[in-house]
Amino acid sequence: MKVVLQRCKNAKVTVDGEITGQIDHGYMLLVGITTTDTEKEVDYLVEKIAGLRLFEDEDGKMNHSIQEMNGSILSVSQFTLYADTKRGRRPSFIEAARPEQAKPLWELFNSKLQAKEIQVETGIFGAMMDVTFTNDGPVTIVLEA
Repeated sequence: MKVVLQRCKNAKVTVDGEITGQIDHGYMLLVGITTTDTEKEVDYLVEKIAGLRLFEDEDGKMNHSIQEMNGSILSVSQFTLYADTKRGRRPSFIEAARPEQAKPLWELFNSKLQAKEIQVETGIFGAMMDVTFTNDGPVTIVLEA
Protein backbone atom coordinates (compact mmCIF):
# COMPACT_ATOMS: atom_id res chain seq x y z
CA MET A 1 0.00 0.00 0.00
CA LYS A 2 1.33 3.39 -0.96
CA VAL A 3 0.08 6.83 0.10
CA VAL A 4 1.24 10.18 -1.21
CA LEU A 5 0.37 12.59 1.60
CA GLN A 6 0.34 16.31 0.91
CA ARG A 7 -0.36 18.81 3.65
CA CYS A 8 -2.83 21.24 2.16
CA LYS A 9 -4.66 24.48 2.81
CA ASN A 10 -7.67 23.21 0.85
CA ALA A 11 -8.58 20.38 -1.51
CA LYS A 12 -11.53 19.17 -3.53
CA VAL A 13 -12.42 16.44 -5.95
CA THR A 14 -15.10 16.69 -8.62
CA VAL A 15 -16.66 14.02 -10.81
CA ASP A 16 -18.63 15.12 -13.86
CA GLY A 17 -18.62 18.69 -12.54
CA GLU A 18 -20.05 17.71 -9.12
CA ILE A 19 -17.98 18.09 -5.93
CA THR A 20 -17.75 14.70 -4.20
CA GLY A 21 -15.31 15.71 -1.47
CA GLN A 22 -13.91 18.98 -0.14
CA ILE A 23 -11.79 20.01 2.84
CA ASP A 24 -10.19 23.15 4.21
CA HIS A 25 -6.89 22.35 5.98
CA GLY A 26 -5.42 18.90 6.40
CA TYR A 27 -4.10 16.18 4.14
CA MET A 28 -4.67 15.38 0.52
CA LEU A 29 -4.06 11.61 0.20
CA LEU A 30 -3.49 9.68 -3.01
CA VAL A 31 -3.96 6.04 -2.03
CA GLY A 32 -2.63 3.10 -4.03
CA ILE A 33 -3.40 -0.51 -3.22
CA THR A 34 -1.23 -3.37 -4.51
CA THR A 35 -2.03 -7.04 -4.98
CA THR A 36 -0.49 -8.17 -1.67
CA ASP A 37 -2.17 -5.60 0.60
CA THR A 38 -4.33 -6.65 3.54
CA GLU A 39 -5.90 -5.05 6.60
CA LYS A 40 -2.44 -5.17 8.22
CA GLU A 41 -1.10 -2.55 5.78
CA VAL A 42 -4.26 -0.47 6.22
CA ASP A 43 -3.85 -0.45 10.00
CA TYR A 44 -0.18 0.51 9.80
CA LEU A 45 -0.81 3.47 7.49
CA VAL A 46 -3.87 4.69 9.42
CA GLU A 47 -1.80 4.80 12.62
CA LYS A 48 1.11 6.48 10.85
CA ILE A 49 -1.04 9.14 9.15
CA ALA A 50 -3.05 9.94 12.27
CA GLY A 51 0.09 10.30 14.38
CA LEU A 52 2.49 12.08 12.01
CA ARG A 53 3.49 15.49 13.32
CA LEU A 54 3.41 17.60 10.17
CA PHE A 55 1.74 20.78 11.42
CA GLU A 56 3.83 23.58 12.84
CA ASP A 57 3.78 24.81 16.40
CA GLU A 58 4.30 28.43 17.50
CA ASP A 59 8.06 28.02 16.90
CA GLY A 60 7.59 26.85 13.31
CA LYS A 61 8.54 23.24 14.09
CA MET A 62 6.46 20.31 12.87
CA ASN A 63 5.09 19.18 16.23
CA HIS A 64 1.33 18.74 15.76
CA SER A 65 -0.65 15.87 14.28
CA ILE A 66 -3.73 16.20 12.11
CA GLN A 67 -5.84 15.20 15.11
CA GLU A 68 -4.34 17.94 17.28
CA MET A 69 -5.00 20.51 14.54
CA ASN A 70 -8.56 19.28 13.91
CA GLY A 71 -7.62 18.82 10.26
CA SER A 72 -9.46 16.88 7.60
CA ILE A 73 -8.47 14.37 4.94
CA LEU A 74 -9.39 14.15 1.28
CA SER A 75 -8.73 10.55 0.21
CA VAL A 76 -8.50 9.66 -3.47
CA SER A 77 -7.94 6.14 -4.75
CA GLN A 78 -4.98 6.19 -7.16
CA PHE A 79 -4.04 2.90 -8.83
CA THR A 80 -1.45 4.68 -10.98
CA LEU A 81 0.85 4.87 -7.93
CA TYR A 82 1.75 1.30 -8.87
CA ALA A 83 2.71 2.10 -12.46
CA ASP A 84 5.74 0.20 -13.73
CA THR A 85 7.59 2.25 -16.33
CA LYS A 86 10.78 0.18 -16.57
CA ARG A 87 10.03 -1.14 -20.07
CA GLY A 88 8.59 0.64 -23.05
CA ARG A 89 6.67 3.87 -23.05
CA ARG A 90 3.32 2.72 -21.75
CA PRO A 91 3.11 2.02 -18.01
CA SER A 92 2.09 -1.40 -16.75
CA PHE A 93 -0.29 -1.56 -13.80
CA ILE A 94 0.08 -5.26 -13.05
CA GLU A 95 1.08 -4.54 -9.41
CA ALA A 96 -2.06 -2.49 -8.76
CA ALA A 97 -4.83 -4.45 -7.06
CA ARG A 98 -7.94 -5.24 -9.07
CA PRO A 99 -10.99 -3.14 -8.16
CA GLU A 100 -12.69 -6.00 -6.30
CA GLN A 101 -9.70 -6.11 -3.91
CA ALA A 102 -8.74 -2.44 -3.88
CA LYS A 103 -12.12 -0.81 -3.28
CA PRO A 104 -12.92 -2.64 0.00
CA LEU A 105 -9.41 -1.92 1.34
CA TRP A 106 -9.64 1.76 0.38
CA GLU A 107 -13.06 2.00 2.06
CA LEU A 108 -11.68 0.25 5.16
CA PHE A 109 -8.73 2.67 5.20
CA ASN A 110 -11.12 5.65 5.09
CA SER A 111 -13.43 4.25 7.78
CA LYS A 112 -10.51 3.55 10.12
CA LEU A 113 -9.29 7.14 9.68
CA GLN A 114 -12.83 8.32 10.52
CA ALA A 115 -12.78 6.10 13.61
CA LYS A 116 -9.82 8.24 14.75
CA GLU A 117 -12.27 11.17 14.74
CA ILE A 118 -10.75 12.67 11.59
CA GLN A 119 -13.15 14.08 9.02
CA VAL A 120 -12.60 12.16 5.78
CA GLU A 121 -13.94 13.24 2.40
CA THR A 122 -13.38 11.11 -0.69
CA GLY A 123 -13.45 10.90 -4.41
CA ILE A 124 -15.39 8.13 -6.16
CA PHE A 125 -13.54 4.87 -6.59
CA GLY A 126 -12.77 4.14 -10.24
CA ALA A 127 -14.18 7.41 -11.57
CA MET A 128 -12.37 9.97 -13.68
CA MET A 129 -11.80 12.73 -11.12
CA ASP A 130 -10.58 16.31 -11.17
CA VAL A 131 -8.52 16.93 -8.04
CA THR A 132 -7.45 20.42 -7.02
CA PHE A 133 -5.63 21.51 -3.90
CA THR A 134 -3.22 24.04 -2.46
CA ASN A 135 -0.14 22.33 -1.05
CA ASP A 136 0.89 23.91 2.26
CA GLY A 137 4.64 24.29 2.69
CA PRO A 138 4.97 22.47 0.38
CA VAL A 139 4.94 19.31 2.47
CA THR A 140 4.73 16.04 0.54
CA ILE A 141 5.53 12.63 2.05
CA VAL A 142 5.36 9.18 0.45
CA LEU A 143 4.36 6.40 2.84
CA GLU A 144 4.49 2.67 2.12
CA ALA A 145 3.47 -0.44 4.00
